[in-house]
Amino acid sequence: MTVMQKSSIDRIIISGGGTGGHIFPAIAIADAVRSRYPDAEILFVGAMGRMEMQRVPKAGYRIEGLPVQGLDRKHLWRNVKVLLDFFRAERKAKRLVRSFKPDVVVGVGGYASAPTLRAAQSLGIPTLLQEQNSFAGKANKILAKRAKSICVAYPNMERFFPKETLVITGNPVRPIIEDEPLPNREEALGRLGFSGGKYPLLLVVGGSLGARTINETIEAGLPRFIETKTRLVWQTGKVFAPQAEESIRKLGPETGQWIKSMPFIDHMEDVFSCADVVISRAGATTISELCLLGKPSILVPSPNVAEDHQTCNARALSTRDAAILVPDAEARNILVDRALDLIQDPQRQMNMAKNIKTLAMPHSAQRIVDLLEEILSR
Repeated sequence: MTVMQKSSIDRIIISGGGTGGHIFPAIAIADAVRSRYPDAEILFVGAMGRMEMQRVPKAGYRIEGLPVQGLDRKHLWRNVKVLLDFFRAERKAKRLVRSFKPDVVVGVGGYASAPTLRAAQSLGIPTLLQEQNSFAGKANKILAKRAKSICVAYPNMERFFPKETLVITGNPVRPIIEDEPLPNREEALGRLGFSGGKYPLLLVVGGSLGARTINETIEAGLPRFIETKTRLVWQTGKVFAPQAEESIRKLGPETGQWIKSMPFIDHMEDVFSCADVVISRAGATTISELCLLGKPSILVPSPNVAEDHQTCNARALSTRDAAILVPDAEARNILVDRALDLIQDPQRQMNMAKNIKTLAMPHSAQRIVDLLEEILSR
């Protein structure tokens, strides 16, 4: 029997970003490469002005930015500049790929991945795609034709991609969520600024950039959380943060013992340790973390994403009683009611936690590194 010799990864480019849903899987893959190959050189390629330009260096990796942005579907005339920027980005991506000389290039979705992977493919460098959602993005569908492997988190993705290149790996998540036990609840509550007492805690996460519908609905419901003695940790996003802080201040000095708001949560392990119920958008990475941790959740899919893929993501859970789906258009009327009903129903929480855990796919980043080795050994 012939044993396949795996090739080492010496130089790798990982490209994509725009939101935390793309950035966190990318960093998780980089961490998995580095843990297996400590001397590997890793270069990220992102979009100028997007959050990856801060988040990736903070994680300890070098990043280059491309002058690229998404299509403007409301003002079509602005797309002339978008297309010109794309061609500029593709030229810069080709220069970066030529000078860095990667063994392989990974695309995780987002504006920058298309020019980077097109450049790599045109230069004959093997590429791997990581599609997080249950409905594939346009760029990945185009890039898939020349990709060596396509890593997905949902079944039935052959309707978008060549079946022979599909591998179900799940979505990589932050190592601190997957590889380490969650902190002690009481200690985590203290770090969040809550005193003792066994009160239920609701975590609201509108995505790394915030979510207006969720934020305004939670803002209107703040008195009800206090009345029901429900603790609230509320990630607002940067834009809504001042308004949230002012609304909390107006409720009086006692509000701080029940409600904590912040633009972005750096230590998700603390809030996940404390959270009994989570309200969130239905981004693929967030869902993967909720599955791994077995958190009862209410998903409010964003209506502002391509092909309504977040509704597809949420429905994959709600049809299995692994989450509650609240359409964005209905959230203002029913979201707070649904949240309080669930937070006061421990039995339903236990059932949902059991169901959502069956959908978890651990060690996704390590599986992707296995595939990269396999690609390089061919």
